[in-house]
Amino acid sequence: MSVTRRMAVALAGAGAGALLARPLLAQQSAWPDKPITLVVPFLPGGSTDIAARLLAEGMSPLLGAQGRVIVENRAGAGGSVGAEAVKQRAPDGYTLLLATASSHGSNPAALPQTTRYDPVEDFSSIAIVGGGPLVVVVPGNSREKTFAELLAFIRENPGRASWATSGAGGIGHLTGEYMKVAAGGLIAEHVPYRGGSAVMEALAKGEVNYSLEVLASAAPHLRDGYSRGLAVTSIARHPLFPEIPTLDESGLKGFEVTTWNVLLGPKGLPAPVVERLNTAANKVLNDPAYRAKLATAGVDADGASTPASTRAFLTAEVAKFRDIVTKANLKLGG
Repeated sequence: MSVTRRMAVALAGAGAGALLARPLLAQQSAWPDKPITLVVPFLPGGSTDIAARLLAEGMSPLLGAQGRVIVENRAGAGGSVGAEAVKQRAPDGYTLLLATASSHGSNPAALPQTTRYDPVEDFSSIAIVGGGPLVVVVPGNSREKTFAELLAFIRENPGRASWATSGAGGIGHLTGEYMKVAAGGLIAEHVPYRGGSAVMEALAKGEVNYSLEVLASAAPHLRDGYSRGLAVTSIARHPLFPEIPTLDESGLKGFEVTTWNVLLGPKGLPAPVVERLNTAANKVLNDPAYRAKLATAGVDADGASTPASTRAFLTAEVAKFRDIVTKANLKLGG
């Protein structure tokens, strides 16, 4: 074959390759050309659901006329059902997940046998949305008015005190087990309920002695007096309830566990799509109006994360929860 012939064949092949690549590039550049589904792995009404709907509202106009973000609730198994559903979707940018400390922290750490995904490797990290503390709560008519009094009651009645959470292996459960270890090895009966609202109802009825619930979920009951907050799990007091001290202040020095939300997609999202989503999310999270709305829902907005820092954060949180499981000697699942 002559040089001229070989060049013509090569050029033709290159042209064919370009033609094959062009639709892919055009498809990527056109993203999004239809609505985007943001999966919330919990029932409507909770802090994660509220945060998702605020994020969807703010991001939709930033992603173009076709990029409307629609929230879909897929609850079950402490967030694992929704997370697994997103893991199985195509990495095309049209299905996202608002992951939580339960779905991507405590559940994989405490229930590795039943969590059928890797919380880091099976997802594309996009942005940190924000977080907030949990709160140690007792019934509104409880005789224990302070965290010190609650500790004294538990120590004086080993095995008689009961505490509720919204599910075995969830953020409240692991935080409560960590608190028991940090307090010197408390003995109390764990009673799992199906969701935070059931926990708060049980507290209001006096069915249990205390609970550790996400502050955002407990806030209405604290305001109405059905429950009383004794301490928050953040290292500093929370502006929603500045009168409630921290566990660090209350004798458990250095104690800090917070819940959080991160925006994820299926593994393999194209980098340009990830960057565009990160930019849009951060813009919403830095908007004073949205920050104020999120704060009211108990979510302290981040707004400064990158995809890389989001992945690093997720990796560190998973390691922290696994350490809690080891220290508390938790044996859950089959």
